[in-house]
Amino acid sequence: MARIHARKRGKAGSKRPSRKTPPKWVRYKKNEIEKLVIKLAKEGNSTSMIGLILRDQFGVPSVEKITGKTISEIMKENNIYPKLPEDLFNLLKQAVNLRNHL
Repeated sequence: MARIHARKRGKAGSKRPSRKTPPKWVRYKKNEIEKLVIKLAKEGNSTSMIGLILRDQFGVPSVEKITGKTISEIMKENNIYPKLPEDLFNLLKQAVNLRNHL
Protein backbone atom coordinates (compact mmCIF):
# COMPACT_ATOMS: atom_id res chain seq x y z
CA MET A 1 0.00 0.00 0.00
CA ALA A 2 1.25 3.49 -0.80
CA ARG A 3 2.24 5.88 1.95
CA ILE A 4 0.01 8.83 2.65
CA HIS A 5 2.44 11.75 2.38
CA ALA A 6 5.50 10.41 0.57
CA ARG A 7 3.79 9.32 -2.69
CA LYS A 8 6.00 6.26 -2.78
CA ARG A 9 5.49 2.65 -1.98
CA GLY A 10 6.91 0.93 1.06
CA LYS A 11 10.41 -0.47 1.43
CA ALA A 12 9.43 -4.08 2.03
CA GLY A 13 11.57 -6.66 0.32
CA SER A 14 13.97 -9.51 0.74
CA LYS A 15 17.52 -8.51 1.66
CA ARG A 16 20.52 -10.82 1.93
CA PRO A 17 22.19 -10.47 5.34
CA SER A 18 25.59 -8.78 5.21
CA ARG A 19 28.34 -11.15 6.22
CA LYS A 20 32.10 -11.07 5.76
CA THR A 21 32.90 -14.76 6.24
CA PRO A 22 31.42 -17.77 4.46
CA PRO A 23 28.79 -19.69 6.41
CA LYS A 24 29.98 -22.78 8.23
CA TRP A 25 27.14 -24.99 6.97
CA VAL A 26 28.33 -24.89 3.32
CA ARG A 27 29.87 -28.26 2.62
CA TYR A 28 31.66 -27.34 -0.63
CA LYS A 29 35.25 -26.13 -0.69
CA LYS A 30 36.67 -23.33 -2.80
CA ASN A 31 38.07 -25.54 -5.57
CA GLU A 32 34.89 -27.65 -5.75
CA ILE A 33 32.76 -24.55 -6.32
CA GLU A 34 35.14 -23.30 -9.01
CA LYS A 35 34.88 -26.67 -10.79
CA LEU A 36 31.08 -26.48 -10.58
CA VAL A 37 31.10 -22.97 -12.06
CA ILE A 38 33.33 -24.12 -14.93
CA LYS A 39 31.14 -27.16 -15.58
CA LEU A 40 27.93 -25.13 -15.58
CA ALA A 41 29.48 -22.45 -17.83
CA LYS A 42 30.58 -25.06 -20.38
CA GLU A 43 26.98 -26.30 -20.46
CA GLY A 44 25.98 -22.86 -21.76
CA ASN A 45 24.52 -21.25 -18.65
CA SER A 46 24.84 -17.51 -18.05
CA THR A 47 26.48 -16.09 -14.92
CA SER A 48 23.16 -15.31 -13.25
CA MET A 49 21.81 -18.76 -14.09
CA ILE A 50 24.94 -20.36 -12.62
CA GLY A 51 24.38 -18.40 -9.40
CA LEU A 52 20.76 -19.56 -9.23
CA ILE A 53 21.69 -23.20 -9.85
CA LEU A 54 24.41 -23.11 -7.20
CA ARG A 55 22.01 -21.50 -4.72
CA ASP A 56 19.01 -23.75 -5.35
CA GLN A 57 20.55 -27.14 -6.12
CA PHE A 58 23.89 -27.09 -4.31
CA GLY A 59 23.12 -24.85 -1.32
CA VAL A 60 25.85 -22.28 -2.03
CA PRO A 61 24.52 -18.90 -0.85
CA SER A 62 27.29 -16.72 -2.31
CA VAL A 63 30.16 -17.80 -4.55
CA GLU A 64 32.10 -14.62 -3.81
CA LYS A 65 32.05 -15.13 -0.03
CA ILE A 66 33.47 -18.65 -0.33
CA THR A 67 35.93 -18.34 -3.24
CA GLY A 68 36.84 -14.67 -2.97
CA LYS A 69 36.04 -14.25 -6.68
CA THR A 70 32.85 -13.60 -8.60
CA ILE A 71 31.43 -16.09 -11.08
CA SER A 72 32.47 -13.92 -14.01
CA GLU A 73 36.06 -13.66 -12.66
CA ILE A 74 36.25 -17.46 -12.44
CA MET A 75 34.96 -17.72 -16.01
CA LYS A 76 37.47 -15.13 -17.27
CA GLU A 77 40.38 -16.99 -15.65
CA ASN A 78 39.40 -20.15 -17.51
CA ASN A 79 38.68 -18.39 -20.84
CA ILE A 80 35.01 -19.37 -20.96
CA TYR A 81 33.53 -15.91 -20.44
CA PRO A 82 31.34 -14.85 -23.40
CA LYS A 83 32.47 -12.06 -25.73
CA LEU A 84 29.57 -9.81 -24.67
CA PRO A 85 28.78 -9.17 -21.00
CA GLU A 86 25.50 -10.68 -19.88
CA ASP A 87 23.68 -7.38 -19.32
CA LEU A 88 24.62 -6.08 -22.79
CA PHE A 89 23.59 -9.39 -24.37
CA ASN A 90 20.20 -9.20 -22.63
CA LEU A 91 19.69 -5.64 -23.88
CA LEU A 92 20.52 -6.67 -27.46
CA LYS A 93 18.18 -9.65 -27.22
CA GLN A 94 15.41 -7.41 -25.92
CA ALA A 95 15.98 -4.91 -28.76
CA VAL A 96 15.78 -7.69 -31.36
CA ASN A 97 12.56 -9.01 -29.84
CA LEU A 98 11.07 -5.52 -29.81
CA ARG A 99 12.10 -4.94 -33.42
CA ASN A 100 10.47 -8.22 -34.47
CA HIS A 101 7.34 -7.29 -32.54
CA LEU A 102 7.02 -3.94 -34.31
